[in-house]
Amino acid sequence: MPILDPRLVRRARPVRRMLVMDAVLGVVAGLLVLAQAVLLARVAARSFDGARLDELAVPLALFVAATFGRAAAAWGFEVAGRRAATDVLADLRPDVLDGGRHESSADVATLAVGGIDALETSFARYVPQVVLALVVPVAVLVLVAVIDPISAAVMLLTLPLVPVFMWLVGRYTERRARERWQALSLLATHFLDVVRGLPTLRAFNRSEAQAAQIADVSDRYRRATAGTLRVAFLSGAVLELAATLGIALVAVTVGVRLVEGGIAFEPALVVLVLAPELYLPLRNLAAQFHASADGRAVAERLLDLAERPREDAGVALPPPRATEAVLQLDDVTVVYPSRPAPALDGVDLALRPLETVALVGESGAGKSTLAALLLGLVRPDVGTVRVGPSDLGACDLEQWRSRLAWVPQRPTLFRGTVADNIRLGVPHATDGEVRVAAELAGADGFVAALPARYETMVGDGGRTVSAGQLQRLALARAFLRDPDLLILDEPTANLDPDSVEVVTAALEALRGERTILVITHDAAVAACADRVVRLERGRIVERVMETV
Repeated sequence: MPILDPRLVRRARPVRRMLVMDAVLGVVAGLLVLAQAVLLARVAARSFDGARLDELAVPLALFVAATFGRAAAAWGFEVAGRRAATDVLADLRPDVLDGGRHESSADVATLAVGGIDALETSFARYVPQVVLALVVPVAVLVLVAVIDPISAAVMLLTLPLVPVFMWLVGRYTERRARERWQALSLLATHFLDVVRGLPTLRAFNRSEAQAAQIADVSDRYRRATAGTLRVAFLSGAVLELAATLGIALVAVTVGVRLVEGGIAFEPALVVLVLAPELYLPLRNLAAQFHASADGRAVAERLLDLAERPREDAGVALPPPRATEAVLQLDDVTVVYPSRPAPALDGVDLALRPLETVALVGESGAGKSTLAALLLGLVRPDVGTVRVGPSDLGACDLEQWRSRLAWVPQRPTLFRGTVADNIRLGVPHATDGEVRVAAELAGADGFVAALPARYETMVGDGGRTVSAGQLQRLALARAFLRDPDLLILDEPTANLDPDSVEVVTAALEALRGERTILVITHDAAVAACADRVVRLERGRIVERVMETV
């Protein structure tokens, strides 16, 4: 693969000046290597010839200056590369988060944190080292060719061994790095699922089994990491051996010729000092290649997410109101990469204005995916979702969502008061409106029993509520929005029979006043609908008209 993805190169344009400075500093550092070798050889040769210290003052001072100059150039080279990488990748992280909104949250978090950190190593260390690996060997070969063509020929013959070994080992390393990253992504996703489902696992006494599964996934990641490290260590040994043999061959050739008088002491010493410098940038490049392998392994995935078209790209159309327009799914198919079969497969469904539709089916049939389509959280891979004549994907989704309310299967309770949680979608609602919504959802009874009623702190660090109480607060939150489209995903889950009656009564009261889609397994809730639609394995298999 190329040194950098072309898309990352395009993102580096704002820091082009810094990258040019980085390259210039690399060239300066390479030229100072030559100066150091020549000056060191001159000082040593003249010392053996009996020169006094004052006669060596100038070359010694120049050697010290070259040493400090090389150190300063190397420091600036590292700093400039890191600064450029930080600026580019700081802009990449929010784009990755934005483009990964519809992906697995664990996968996106792993990419946005560990993936970008790994890519920073590639951008800040590996790419600058490529500059040194191109500049320094060429400069060394040119100088040695001027001083001693025979040594230059020996270097030229042995030098290709290092990049050839790098290429052979690198192809295998890259594949192992991809396998390691896939194992890490699987571990993160599985661990997040287990954490989310801890109450259920504890209730069914399955926590020990999940601990064994996490141990198995962790061990898979450990093996992948150990395999990558094994390749890195072995390849490092191979490259060190190739470089050592090259240096030894140059040293032996120069030594024999020096003894026979075929080369003078000073040029011989220059060649011997420069021989390790010829291979050093390539050896460092190999080390950085392994250090940046993770970054290159995830670069394509990161940039795919970062450059995914945004929902608000272009001119968004104002969406029609759901109480006035038909919501239509035309031959809609949705495919998730982690699932072998489509979540929805060729679905055609129309929700007429002010109609209440009950969506039923087994778990995994695609009901929640259908709701996510109407919310604009998922886009179809095939087909279209239309609101009246308009494609929902071309509409202003922020405006669309401002007119709907959604109660998911697992509602979230934020840290704050009960009233704040109910007001989540309508921050300026009055206390009276909050209370009416709570009464409609059957939440007013248990809220009245709390120490501070609607001002009781709940969420992290606050008072805990049961699953049924959380469900009723989420229903109150939805009812308070007074939406055009109300989407309820298992609204009576975790509710006692009395609360179920309250919710069904609320649905009856709202029926005919707004468009409602209710996903349910509850026959009493389905009986409140104008129509019942059954999903099986992503397909609509039955439409039943209810008596109104």
